[in-house]
Amino acid sequence: MDEIKGLSEVFKLLGEPNRLRILLSLGLECRPVSAVIAATGLSQTNVSFHLRTLREAGLVRGEPNGPFVFYCLADPELLTLIEQVRHWQSGRVESAEENGATSSRAGRSAAPRRRQRASG
Repeated sequence: MDEIKGLSEVFKLLGEPNRLRILLSLGLECRPVSAVIAATGLSQTNVSFHLRTLREAGLVRGEPNGPFVFYCLADPELLTLIEQVRHWQSGRVESAEENGATSSRAGRSAAPRRRQRASG
């Protein structure tokens, strides 16, 4: 698998809101499925499905603990990356809101204007 395709697969996995909720609920600790269910509000079936998908992709790992399986992030760096994207996205939203307010106060559309070609 080439690098771009691999990145695309990771972003596709992270693009599913419930999977992202699950990853964030794990944080830096290993947690049983019941704790993930409580933290996300998702059904047991839904959590188990997404955990399996995330485990098969290598983003989480399961650790047997007595009769339970505790799930952890396979690499804690993933949580850092998610938080960095969250920070980046919130800055983009704030910037867009500020630009929208500035444009509307000036009576202009927020859409960029097209340049007109000079007639020759």
